[in-house]
Amino acid sequence: MTIPLQVDFPGVIATLSSEVLVLCSQQPLRMLSSAVVGGGFQRARYIVNRHVRKDYCHPHPAVDLQAFARSQGIAEAFVGLMTAVSMQKTRAITLYDAALTLTVVVTAGLSNPAAPGYSPPVAALPGTINLILLLDAHLASAAMVNAVMTATEVKAQVLLEHDVRTPDGYAATGTSTDAVVVACTERGEVLPYAGPVTTVGWLIGRGVRTALAAALA
Repeated sequence: MTIPLQVDFPGVIATLSSEVLVLCSQQPLRMLSSAVVGGGFQRARYIVNRHVRKDYCHPHPAVDLQAFARSQGIAEAFVGLMTAVSMQKTRAITLYDAALTLTVVVTAGLSNPAAPGYSPPVAALPGTINLILLLDAHLASAAMVNAVMTATEVKAQVLLEHDVRTPDGYAATGTSTDAVVVACTERGEVLPYAGPVTTVGWLIGRGVRTALAAALA
């Protein structure tokens, strides 16, 4: 069953069902991610966010996700994420500023909140916050890392504002399996920075804050 999701980003088509969110770009996007499949720097047209059961425990999740993508007709490079959150809870927002366009797509689950340095290592569980940032812009490699930092800082702040706590009572800044994708069209002038006082960083802050708050509501 297809679930309605409005993603107003140039050249990208979003398909959402109870099983998966697929973002398909007409042109390859330059991406930086911590994804299960396609992590690091990558060029690809597809971003896949697959729903799995809360008790999901495959010994090789990347292999499993690659097989799933093939079952969806994706036979080329992709960046792939997993989440136990119902895909009906996917939230998206698009913001504009002059020549910049940003779309943030979020799925957010809080079944395993964590505080780095306080929460002990545990087996990965799919109660995950997945952030996908689509930027109609040309970010330098360092700026893409900067964008990940900005998005992560905002995510932590939103969780603090919602008083999300670990099982031990510490303020949670995320979950133990969070993932982020920054995808750029590489159009326009090269942007060297994406911190909070840049225009692109300000857009990322607003977009992540609004979309994540909506996903947690």
